[in-house]
Amino acid sequence: MKKTDSNEKRGGIYIHIPFCVRKCAYCDFLSAPADEKTQAEYVKALQTEIYQTAKLLSENPYTVDTVFFGGGTPSILAPGHVKALADTLRESFPFAENAEITIECNPGTLDEEKAAVYRQAGINRISFGLQSANNRELKMLGRIHTMEEFVKSYETARAAGFDNINIDLMSALPGQTFESFLHTLDTVLALKPEHISMYSLILEEGTALYEHLDRYPALPDEDTERQMYDTACLRLADNGYHQYEISNFAKEGKACRHNLSYWERKNYLGFGTGAASLLCEQRYTNTDSLALYIDTMAELEEKKEVISKALAAVRAEQHTLSVPEQMEEMFFLGLRKNSGISEADFLGKFGKTVDDIYAQVLEKNQKFGLLVRENGRIFLTKRGREVSNVVMSEFLLD
Repeated sequence: MKKTDSNEKRGGIYIHIPFCVRKCAYCDFLSAPADEKTQAEYVKALQTEIYQTAKLLSENPYTVDTVFFGGGTPSILAPGHVKALADTLRESFPFAENAEITIECNPGTLDEEKAAVYRQAGINRISFGLQSANNRELKMLGRIHTMEEFVKSYETARAAGFDNINIDLMSALPGQTFESFLHTLDTVLALKPEHISMYSLILEEGTALYEHLDRYPALPDEDTERQMYDTACLRLADNGYHQYEISNFAKEGKACRHNLSYWERKNYLGFGTGAASLLCEQRYTNTDSLALYIDTMAELEEKKEVISKALAAVRAEQHTLSVPEQMEEMFFLGLRKNSGISEADFLGKFGKTVDDIYAQVLEKNQKFGLLVRENGRIFLTKRGREVSNVVMSEFLLD
């Protein structure tokens, strides 16, 4: 591992694994089943992109604070592939001493061997996509696991020494009642994970659920959906979980540092198909073509000027953010956090006060009880979080 330097850039790394056992009914993420040969080729391509990107940044090294293996289903990979990727990262980039390294796991894809290898690879956080404790709901969503298989996977992770585990839950599912949602929440609380993420179902165009909604039980009405969320927030607080973002709750010191880096607009590098990056106010996104990505990385030559062109060839989008765009992002990302936005940070970055840019918007949303300004910070009220998308959209500049 390389040594760190106080003048280096710092940030996160996201590794996209676009493979899964089977596409879920609600999923619009970039993922699909793939054979072992394709998976091996993809891992090799990832290693190439990681190594060559680090070479391009070598004159001003990038120190890694967090890593997130997401997907898809990263735990579908053979454990040796995950270890190889973790090793390549550490060989290519300097790491902070206490780096947070997360892997997403679907229950039913984790066993003792994988858990042990993850620990050896330095992974110190696992995120399980449970979604529901109700087997009927899991089957309806197209999940590959049962509640019983999830518990086995959770116990396997604990036995391997993982002391920082997140569990993802979903609410407002077709046919879900207030009582069945609370049963899921209480079942998860009994397991005492360090972190719980809770997302309301969004019907995404192009998914099986969206296209065939008439074949599913009715969705809960808005009042029931709001009751699920409000009750869950209270119950989570009573059990020692601090809500630090609209959908995320954590025990003391266990907030997901990687996700916080997105909401706080810190640097992050994305590797793999469809992966997005933010580096020095440049946003870019890789192609979603698996074939193009693998072929381009396979042909990459060991010449710096060629490396830059090859990496550019897999970029689907690249954009340098203007100052107004940076201001917009600070608000519509920062307002997701319960702690909101620092007025001093805004002034320090842009040389203007929030009132210079957003006085009318701030006054309007304070008047309607959607925003609070307190101790130099701006944050959503409980009512504001209920209509957060509407409030955030008002910070878009023409």
